Formats: sequence, structure tokens, C-alpha cells
Amino acid sequence: MDFSKFSEVSHHLSRKSVYAKNGMVATSQPLAAQAGLDILKKGGNAIDAAIATAAALTVVEPTSNGIGGDAFALVWTKGKLHGLNGSGKSPQSISIDALKEKGYEKIPTHGWIPVTVPGVPGTWAALAERFGKLSLKESLAPAIDYARNGYPISPVLGKFWNGAYRKFKEKLTDTEFEHWFQTFAPSGRAPKVGEVWSSEAHATTLEAIAETNAKSFYQGELAEKIASFSQETGGFLTADDLAGFEPEWVDPIKVNYRGYDVWEIPPNGQGIVALEALNILKGFDFAIQESVDTYHKQFEAIKLAFADALKHVTEESHMQYTSEQLLSDTYANERRALINDDALTPEAGEPKAGGTVYLATADNEGNMVSFIQSNYMGFGSGIVVPGTGIALQNRGHNFSMDKTHVNALAGGKRTYHTIIPGFLSKDGEAVGPFGVMGGFMQPQGHVQVIMSTVDFGLHPQAALDAARWQWMKDKTIEVENSFPHHLAQALAAKGHDIKIQLEPNSFGRGQIIWRDPETGVLVGGSESRTDGAVAAW
Repeated sequence: MDFSKFSEVSHHLSRKSVYAKNGMVATSQPLAAQAGLDILKKGGNAIDAAIATAAALTVVEPTSNGIGGDAFALVWTKGKLHGLNGSGKSPQSISIDALKEKGYEKIPTHGWIPVTVPGVPGTWAALAERFGKLSLKESLAPAIDYARNGYPISPVLGKFWNGAYRKFKEKLTDTEFEHWFQTFAPSGRAPKVGEVWSSEAHATTLEAIAETNAKSFYQGELAEKIASFSQETGGFLTADDLAGFEPEWVDPIKVNYRGYDVWEIPPNGQGIVALEALNILKGFDFAIQESVDTYHKQFEAIKLAFADALKHVTEESHMQYTSEQLLSDTYANERRALINDDALTPEAGEPKAGGTVYLATADNEGNMVSFIQSNYMGFGSGIVVPGTGIALQNRGHNFSMDKTHVNALAGGKRTYHTIIPGFLSKDGEAVGPFGVMGGFMQPQGHVQVIMSTVDFGLHPQAALDAARWQWMKDKTIEVENSFPHHLAQALAAKGHDIKIQLEPNSFGRGQIIWRDPETGVLVGGSESRTDGAVAAW
């Protein structure tokens, strides 16, 4: 990738991309980015830096992720890309019938019902063991320090923390949720911007994870605390469920888009949505980014890809169609042929046989990491294990209660998962990690960032700053307030139900690091819609 040809055009014009030679960390919190950079300077590699940054994020951005969440990683090292699926399974004892016996017709958002086995600690340990230069104890030290000694609340963090507190105060009134308030609102309110917040419970838990390479979380003292609290308060999660967790090394999936290989983790993740959309879009030519034709075709491709994923994607062993079938050129041609001048209502095809945080790291040895972790929907389930600071995720909310659906709830199963790390390469050489977090916005953000880079030549910061859109359902598309209004009007004339969204954080938060293969120079961008930062040296 020729950096000299990057366009500096940006909608916000607030920042430029960051260039560096020795190492780079990009994420949504400056303190976490600095934690990763400190690890690089102490002799760690990009993998160690990713672990340090991720662990720090559980402390300095608990509104989006935590120790009790899931994680996925793409790791480029020694000329090869490796995938790690750190998503946990549902409890063995849970089932649709069991929930219906308890009076549930749909899976709730909060409480124990949507809690699945957390994969974050095991993912950190697996990365450190296979590719790290430092011990897990060394990489988690910055996060432990932040948790024990505190840090000041940043603006966007404070906004979301207060919003979560207000919502939880109204809705989470049962005794099983009281430990969330004791942990995250100890003064009877959310911490204010600029106020220093700390959590000794977080620090102690992170120390136990560090000292045992995460074994305490799955088979030791922490596992006992999680399982006991589940049993006491009506959860399905057991000690056996925790003990059975192992992150899975997987082969990443890809499509070639105009000479670049775009990589994602295979299902149960939704990265296949971005790949299918790009596979459809590569059959068109795009001259201008901000044009009715460009946006219209992007909308239609994303709708078709999502229709397929929402019908066909779950844990891969349960899928009727393989990733290869969904990403075949033959099927892309079939789906592309459905796109005309008018907005369509998306329907799934049948291919023939044949609140999340994201971070990117790079070092001067050629290692690069694309990493994402989340509790889902902000703080997750609202369940915090007493005395640990462990806020548990609510990933099970994405399961279907329809027994005939491919993503139907069942014991010991991974659900359709929204969090996805991305990676870009060309001619067998790494270009770099990229990602846009934010629920079902994520594959849509991946498509927009890749097209901004490959089709329109924007540098990383400009690619992230460009006005975003997201498909919601049927023909409804939300666009940012900065989206050109004359284009919105023209798209509405094509039948799209265009809605202007005033909240910028509804459109995800992204990070990018690209590497020049000839010089080794790194260039990075970080999300301007949040407290993001690029730390480099």
C-alpha cells in the first residue's frame, strides 16, 4: 500500500493519521493505548501489547467490555494469519423447554438467562502462551495498576456510564443485580467525568488470572465464586461449564476485494456479513465515494448479506451452508443480480452446495494483532459476581427461541456473535488490522472502512472519520447527521427509509493500523467519535 497516495480528505478534519516506525497501539481509550505501548517498550511484542491493552480496557472502559465477556483475535506473525475464537458456549443445562417452563417466551436482555461462559481470560492466556514474549503477569500489570490506584473518567466513558446507571437503576431491581451497583456505582451514582474511579476487586481478580494463566477463572477460586453465585441466584451456569472452556484456534476466512485479501474470523462470528457484501460489491465500479449510486449499492449489498447471515449463521458445526458456499463467486453473482435502482426488502437466499472494544497493535518485528472483546450491550447482563468485579456478558440474548432456527438456543452451543476483528493483506504481505465495534454495525463498518481505503484511497483517520450509515431493518437506513443531506434525499427517492441519527456513537468505533511492506512504517487512525487514541513510538 502506497501511503503517499492516501487522500487527506476528512469530514471532521479534527485529526490526521499517526505515523511511526517502532510500534503502535490504537484503541478507544488513551490510557489503555498507553498501557500497550508501555509493554512494547519493555520488550513485549504486538501480542503482549494487545493483551495489555485488552486487560486495561476492562478497567478503563467497563461500559463496553469486561473480564466476563468474550473475545476474538486475528494475529499476523511470521508471514501467516492465525485466528482465535474466544467465545464461550451456553450452559449445558439450558434449553428452550427449560426457559418456557420458567415462563419465558423470549430470551431476556439481563439476568442469568443470557449469560454464556466468558472467553476473555482464556483468550488472553492462549495468546500469551502461543505467541507472547512476556508472561501474562507482566502484560496484565498496567491493568492491575489502573484498577487498584484508579484513573480519571473520560468524557464519552462518563456519558455511557451514567446512561447505563440510569437505565439499570430503573430496570434492575432484583437482589441478583445489587452487586453491579456496589461495584460500578458505589457512591449511589455513576462516577463523573474527571472523577477518579478504582476497584480493588478488579485488581485482585486480574492478579489471580495473571498468576494462574487464567486457570483460576475456569477451574479455581474465581470459578467457584462464579458457579456458587449462579447456583444461589437461579443461573444455569455451573463449574463444569466453566471448566470445559477452551478458546479455539481457527483458520480465518477471506474474500479478495480488488487485489486485497480481506480476512475475518469464521462463524459463529458475523464477519462473513462483511465478506459477502464485499464479494457482491466487487462486481461494480465506484468512481466517487459520496454519490447516490455508491451508497445505494452499499445499502443493498449489506441488506442481502445480513439476510443470509441472520438465517444461516450460528456455530459453524450447526450451519446448513458452509462459509465457502456463502462466499462463492457464483452465489455473489446471484445476489448481485437482485440489486436494481430501487430499494429492496432483503430476503435470505439459498446458496447451492459446493457497548464492545476494539484494538489494533503492531511492533517492529512484523507482528500485528486485530483484537476485539465485549460484554455486549454495554455492561452486559447486569450480573456482577460478588467481590470480584466480574461483570458477566449477555451473549445468549442472540439465541433464537424458535427450535427450527439454525441459531436456536441449546445447551453447550455458541450463538451468532456480533464482535469481529478484521485484517487486510495484499500479495501475501500484511497490510494490517482494522475493526469497527458496535453490535450489528460492525460488518457494515468493515465494508465502509475497506471501501474508503481500497476504492477511494483515504488514509486511516479519514477512512474512520467519513460519515457513516447503517441498515436497521427492511428498508430503514440510519445516517449520521454529517451525512450529506442532498444524498439522503436522493436515496429516499429510491425507496430507502432514511433516518438521521443525532447520536454519533450509534455508528461504531473503529481503529486502523496499516504497514508499508517496504519501509516498515506504520500509519494508524483512531475513532473520533469516542475517547480514542493512537499511541506510537
